[in-house]
Amino acid sequence: MSELERNGKFSYRIKFVVLAAAFVAVFFGSFIFGRYAVGFTDLVKILANRLPFVKIEQTWTDAAETVAINVRMPRIIAAAVIGAALSTAGASYQGMFRNPMVSPDILGASTGAGFGAAIGILMGFNYVGITISSFGLGLAAVFLAYVISRASRLNGTLSMVLAGIMVSSLFSAGTSFIKLIADTQNQLPAITYWLMGSLNSIKGSDALFVSVVVAVGLIPLILLKWRINLLTVSEDEAKSLGINTGRLRFVVIICATLVTAAAVSVSGMIGWVGLVIPHFCRLLFGYDYRRIIPSSILLGGAFMMVVDNLARTVTTGELPLGVLTAFVGAPVFVWLILRGGASDEN
Repeated sequence: MSELERNGKFSYRIKFVVLAAAFVAVFFGSFIFGRYAVGFTDLVKILANRLPFVKIEQTWTDAAETVAINVRMPRIIAAAVIGAALSTAGASYQGMFRNPMVSPDILGASTGAGFGAAIGILMGFNYVGITISSFGLGLAAVFLAYVISRASRLNGTLSMVLAGIMVSSLFSAGTSFIKLIADTQNQLPAITYWLMGSLNSIKGSDALFVSVVVAVGLIPLILLKWRINLLTVSEDEAKSLGINTGRLRFVVIICATLVTAAAVSVSGMIGWVGLVIPHFCRLLFGYDYRRIIPSSILLGGAFMMVVDNLARTVTTGELPLGVLTAFVGAPVFVWLILRGGASDEN
């Protein structure tokens, strides 16, 4: 190995260490950040007291423990997991389609989940029912797009993109129709607010659900991260290396769809994260998906925790997450357009 390669690997490791440290700092800092003050010393004692075989004399208030454990912890965990899920799904789709302008909703998972949530609210489901309906229809939307693309005579990638656009349009129209017939006093505001994204109603069970499902989807993507590099080259090159590109694409679609649907079903529709974060990861770590996937997990999680912290403290009410992420995503999207949207193949 040359001196240049050794220096490059060392530089990447330093960046990962810094990124991981920033993730940890944001995670624990989010417990302190809020209208109700929880001191750092009290936070350390509260969290340590929850560990097995650890017993600390209580010097903190019951209110501080309630806020830290019952209110902020589920929300912080959900924000970290959802940010990691959306950014990793976006990076995976961008590699699979060989297009850095692709986002996790390219195949209709987000619009399908939004339609499912709208149906749940219209039918008067409770929060769990709305989440299940959203998650199920998010998966169903991508399955429908995949079936249509397989039946098409067009190029596989092109037919999948077109099928995703068609399915997204169909479910968006369905959501609009539900908003039209929904009760304007209760149901319509609830649907509108859900579609803008929020973690205001997160409970421990929601954080557990999204964490488990996202882990099921992320683990295969982490294990296959080096193979995703092969999807960015031509079909002939990938096949010459013994890679079944069709099977690999199917696995990537399944895993990316699973984590996207799980995230959206809990948080609502949060745009831009899956488009913007992978680009920042490329700026930091290059175009190797062995580095992009892990860095997307850390940077996406940290970014979403920061955004959620701002959402719950900037105003007296609570700002929708989709509004805040758009403030970051829209300028970056303009920047990508101005620089020509260079693809992964460059």
